[in-house]
Amino acid sequence: MVRYATNELIPSSEIAKKFGTYLVQIKDNTVEKLAVLKNNKVEAVFISKDENESMKEALREIESKKIMESINSGLKDVKE
Repeated sequence: MVRYATNELIPSSEIAKKFGTYLVQIKDNTVEKLAVLKNNKVEAVFISKDENESMKEALREIESKKIMESINSGLKDVKE
């Protein structure tokens, strides 16, 4: 489960009023992420473009490793 610092939990009404301020915080890495609250529940999370790209690249690498493991397992089964 992801944990959020108090300064990372922002009500949706506050995001709407001060979007530019929060965008700068994300862009400048003042905060790692911002969780948008609606009815006291996290409904969305803002992260920087760079963080998003890093996460997608990491996911691609994991998926590629799983595919290679599956292929190697299948080749091993064929050889036996």
